[in-house]
Amino acid sequence: MKRWRKRDLFAVALIALVCGLGFALPALDRVSGISLDILTALRWHVFGPRHDPASAPAVVVAIDEETFRTPPLAGSPTLTWTREIGKVLTAVVDGGAAVVGFDIVFPASIEQSEIPLGEEPLGSRLRGFDRDFLRALALAARSDKVVLGEVLHGERPVRPAAGQRIAVGQQKNIRALNTHADADDVVRRLPLWFTVGGRPLPSMALELAARTRGVAPVLEPDGTTRLGDYRIPSAVEKTQTLAFDGGADDVPTYSFADLRACADKGDAEFFRKTFAGRAVLFGTLLDIEDRKLTSKRFATGTEGARAPRCALPAPAADKTATSDDGSTRRSISGVYIHATAVNDLLRGDVLREPGRLGIVAIALGMAGLAATGALLVGPGIATLMTLGLIVALTATGTVALQNGLALPLVGPALAALAATAGTIGWRLVAADREERFLRKSFALYLSPQVIDRMLEADEPPALGGEMRDVTVFFSDIAGFSSIAETMTPAALVAWMNAYLSEMTDIVEGCGGYVDKYIGDSIVAVFGAPANDPDHARNAVRAALRCRERLAVLNETAAFQGHRLAHRIGLNSGEALVGNIGSRRRFNYTVMSDAVNLASRLEGANKYFGTSIMASETTVGRTGDAFAWRELDAIRVKGRVQPVKIFEPIAEAGHVTPAQADCAAAYAAGLARFRARDFSGAAAAFGKIAAVDPPAALFARRAEALVKDPPGPDWEPVFTLEGK
Repeated sequence: MKRWRKRDLFAVALIALVCGLGFALPALDRVSGISLDILTALRWHVFGPRHDPASAPAVVVAIDEETFRTPPLAGSPTLTWTREIGKVLTAVVDGGAAVVGFDIVFPASIEQSEIPLGEEPLGSRLRGFDRDFLRALALAARSDKVVLGEVLHGERPVRPAAGQRIAVGQQKNIRALNTHADADDVVRRLPLWFTVGGRPLPSMALELAARTRGVAPVLEPDGTTRLGDYRIPSAVEKTQTLAFDGGADDVPTYSFADLRACADKGDAEFFRKTFAGRAVLFGTLLDIEDRKLTSKRFATGTEGARAPRCALPAPAADKTATSDDGSTRRSISGVYIHATAVNDLLRGDVLREPGRLGIVAIALGMAGLAATGALLVGPGIATLMTLGLIVALTATGTVALQNGLALPLVGPALAALAATAGTIGWRLVAADREERFLRKSFALYLSPQVIDRMLEADEPPALGGEMRDVTVFFSDIAGFSSIAETMTPAALVAWMNAYLSEMTDIVEGCGGYVDKYIGDSIVAVFGAPANDPDHARNAVRAALRCRERLAVLNETAAFQGHRLAHRIGLNSGEALVGNIGSRRRFNYTVMSDAVNLASRLEGANKYFGTSIMASETTVGRTGDAFAWRELDAIRVKGRVQPVKIFEPIAEAGHVTPAQADCAAAYAAGLARFRARDFSGAAAAFGKIAAVDPPAALFARRAEALVKDPPGPDWEPVFTLEGK
């Protein structure tokens, strides 16, 4: 793993800090609200509704399209509906409603109208028209069961008509309906308190919830609100964050037209079963009036959970939830905002938000994780990791919202993306620049593994080594000197570069490290610098592929008609690997008797006419990965103990019948030779001598021993005279 310098770690930490803080600033709250919108939609699609609408503590009585189409209200101005509204209000209160709130304001009365009708003002002819409505309001107000709504608007509030205010006891039973829209004009919170006449008054929703519970709301000195034993969470002072479900059917909705007909029918039992103990909101539910965008704008549906009806048949589905083209609307009627707020308060379900410090902590955490990932891995993987982080945050936020906690999403996600981009940029501009320079400069001189080790150490290479179990690969071109004499220096260089490049690619592709080139020779090691438990197998595999590749190259024009043959020696064992040399100059290399033996085995190929020769040690470490034949036991220069030598035939499962027959005949001849049956050995080797150089060598040796039998101290070991 790469070791990073303190400068790089400091820079990346600074990038994460700047991105985390930058995307948690209040200035970005304009876009941060979309987090709640996204999570609300995801929660709806993943978990479905949280509550059974039938159990909702707050319900809506809707003055809807059906109301406007149903006689006697059809075609008449809403100012003339007060008698019918009073009738339904009385039935609802008598049915045991805890409290009734009006999300609709009647700022004028037909009794005060001055519209002329002939010679006489209309108001004088309709004196007392609102008497039933005002009486219903007054009776409900005596038991604190009615709250009228008003809209605060500077110096000109929209208030109920004077007679209505008097009937309910003036300000005692009037509460503000104003909503709170974020900077993007989306309602996600609702005020809990308003200042009216210099004193704080509860909002409509808080007042209705308080009366339903039978407690008085309390504004604490620290700005928090308490409703009985429930302290209302409030990220923005004196507001509640709305916990919308998806769809719009979480609030049972009753058509005013049906309830009016039910009241005329005198079905008191229906009102008792429907409204007893509940908070009831009267409001409009129209296609074009009082509609607002909320945090459920990506998860709207059929508007209003249509509750059981009393007197009128159900009408055809209205279009209040759909736009003109039939697509789902993103807006909902304002009465549902207040109904949702009341339900949240009564259920103790107001959303909690982490606050500014929590938002900063989450953004910093996301930025820090993203920056760390971008520092440790490449840009592509880092980007995928960051996207995975965002998905994980989204999933966590969805689950958290299901449990009443609204986590930020957009700000931390942007912080993570920015931190990823910033860290990648830093690496490209500064942190990786020196590494790229080193790799580019030394790639032609050192193996990738050695360069990686230098960069990981973050310090200049030093003298030193370690004992490692490795396999040494030693190759040489047969007859190179005679070939070189026939070529110009330029042609020789081009020819050698082509050969060495091809062979080096194979060696490194199999996991080997090219230690050095000695003229036309290649010295490579498998198992160092990088650990490789299969170094013997990989070395043999590389040797076979080099032999196959050379056969192909011999047929190309690049080799100018020279049919090359090379010899490869393989040996495994303990070796000293590391930086070896003087204090001023050294190489990463390998040294041991294992290297010397590999060199001797490479040279021994010319005696047997083979191209690849391996020691018994290497064969033993390859398991059953290859098919082998034993060539002989030899004593090389500089060693007293004989070494059994083997030739790889092919990878296991790829031996041809001809190769198998040749190996069997050779093994039979070798067994007879070692048993001193020299005539039998000569006959056995003679069968394949024409196609197998090692067999031809043994046939000649056997025939010579037939003519001149050895003494009793003879041993079947071939001593090499040269290297």
